[in-house]
Amino acid sequence: MRARRPLLIAAQIALFAVIAWFAIDRLRGQWDDVAATAAGLEPRWGIVLASCVIVLLTYAVLIQTWRVVVAGWGQRLGYVDAARIWTVSNLGRYVPGKVWQLGAMAYMAEQRGVSGVVAAGSALVVTIVNLVAGFVVAAVTGARLLEFSTLGIVLIAAAAAGVLFAPAAIPTLVRLAARLLHRDTSSIPTLPARSLWFAVAASGLAWVMYGVAFRLLTLGVLGSAPGATSLYVAVFTGSYVLGFIVLIAPAGVGVREVSMGAALANAGFALSSATVLVIVSRLWLTVLEIIPALAFLAYGAVRATRSNVRNHSTSP
Repeated sequence: MRARRPLLIAAQIALFAVIAWFAIDRLRGQWDDVAATAAGLEPRWGIVLASCVIVLLTYAVLIQTWRVVVAGWGQRLGYVDAARIWTVSNLGRYVPGKVWQLGAMAYMAEQRGVSGVVAAGSALVVTIVNLVAGFVVAAVTGARLLEFSTLGIVLIAAAAAGVLFAPAAIPTLVRLAARLLHRDTSSIPTLPARSLWFAVAASGLAWVMYGVAFRLLTLGVLGSAPGATSLYVAVFTGSYVLGFIVLIAPAGVGVREVSMGAALANAGFALSSATVLVIVSRLWLTVLEIIPALAFLAYGAVRATRSNVRNHSTSP
């Protein structure tokens, strides 16, 4: 086992370096666009920072939601471990297909003594509930903006019904996770309904928090944020959900920007302001998704290195 530790440490450091390189490269390209488009703006950094804090608190809500669903299946996972697994595996969203995130989450959870099927199944449950809740939240908050047709109202009703009947779909989702991971589900108990209702309520809260943060970002970057908070909840949630469901778009790149720009234009934003906001919001979320993951990876690599040094110093 000791012989394998240097290899594991090297692999962690290599992973950290690769992710950091791609992250810096991505951010550098986005920052060039922001700098070219946002010339003349005077950001209010205190308000921007407040929006960042709300996003991080939203992540905390989503991590706790995942933990509650995992606990509903009789598994226990500490909050710090859950945050590390959630943030690091979340980087898998930047790979086309979005299946990589589930695989990474299952592997990391198993390292902490939690069933990989339970971890991935819980993530799948939370993701489905989150998407359905996001669709309903976007529809309700953006009703005036989107001017729903009869078909739109039917789709909203269908999404709401999907949330209500979600408990019956849980076994199917678990079997799907098991097939993706090639695992057995015979020993996994039934998920209590209260865990699912918690996920529904927490997901709705998370989307509202995202919208509030997006409004603060708009105020901090453009100097004003016209319209009600519900407008920003609808624009952010709707574009995020659309970006997520397009599986071939890593982290919704392209899809989210186009849909957000169109929604902002429909809300009366000038093209230049909408363009700045679209670019800045992508940079904003990318930074807030990558930094926590890199921090956990760096901390894990440092801790493993120190442990290896201690073991070598005490060995005969």
